[in-house]
Amino acid sequence: MRPAPTEAVQSGRALRFAHRLYALGPFAGLIALCIVGTLLNPDFATLDNMMNVLTRTSFIGIIAVGMTFVIISGGIDLSVGSMAALIAGSMIWLMNALAAGVGGHTFAPLTIVTLGIVFALALGGLFGCAHGLLITKGRIEPFIVTLGTLGIFRAVLTWLADGGALTLDNSLSDLYGPVYYASLFGVPVPIWVFLVTAAGGALILNRTAFGRHVQAIGSNEQVARYAAIRVDSVKIVTYVLLGICVGVATVLYVPRLGSATPTTGLLWELEAIASVVVGGTALKGGEGRVIGTVIGAILLSVIANILNLTSIISVYLNAAVQGVVIIFVAFVQRGRR
Repeated sequence: MRPAPTEAVQSGRALRFAHRLYALGPFAGLIALCIVGTLLNPDFATLDNMMNVLTRTSFIGIIAVGMTFVIISGGIDLSVGSMAALIAGSMIWLMNALAAGVGGHTFAPLTIVTLGIVFALALGGLFGCAHGLLITKGRIEPFIVTLGTLGIFRAVLTWLADGGALTLDNSLSDLYGPVYYASLFGVPVPIWVFLVTAAGGALILNRTAFGRHVQAIGSNEQVARYAAIRVDSVKIVTYVLLGICVGVATVLYVPRLGSATPTTGLLWELEAIASVVVGGTALKGGEGRVIGTVIGAILLSVIANILNLTSIISVYLNAAVQGVVIIFVAFVQRGRR
């Protein structure tokens, strides 16, 4: 005869069930929002609108995938919007300079676009590495470091643009445009990049030693050190990954408008952090899922889309809605690790 389960076993099962139920919360909320949006405006459920929502989600979603690693490890980055703006402006400046010729040497347009993309990814990784080093080796709180670089990045872009806009050369813009506007099997390129980034992030977080180390550090950094985990190195890599994700998002964003201004990427950090916490990642670190972040990013975009289609409240209050969502989720998560 099988013995009755002990109280500890029953408690463990209840805890796992509650955890799974909590994990399904963002998905259930997304489904409910889609139903509400369809009832409020039938245009919401059209394929064109869905593709538009997912395309616009891709920029923030890609950044949010990188932000997931940072937050799970117990960190934060408030500078991603300003970082994207500076990367976009620097990328355009470099491409225009190469198009005008350097030292009497001219480059083929395709070569210029390729160099611009590589430069954007490298710059993102460099910025992320700088954040990681300042936080780990400089022993400065992530909030302070990234709050400082938030101002630095946007100020440098404003200086580069002389307070105006940096606009991509027309010949390069025509060649670069398909990176944003082209489709593959009827699905826009940014959505494909978003899916690949999310799949790669989920694989790294759930199936590699690095992913387990990130979660261990966020759960208890001191214990992770006792377990011989190279805490500083892991933290630096999380910020490098986030910087590269910002670079990828910027590479997709630049051909959309072909320019960068001091307002480019404004409040992207709010949207990225909101996507992560709405997706179920604990703000205190130690626990989170990339798939939850993806759902959180889509959910926030759906909210904004519904507000735009129905005019329930002013579209100017979209950021306020996101702020309320962050506070609400943080309230729900209080005490949770």
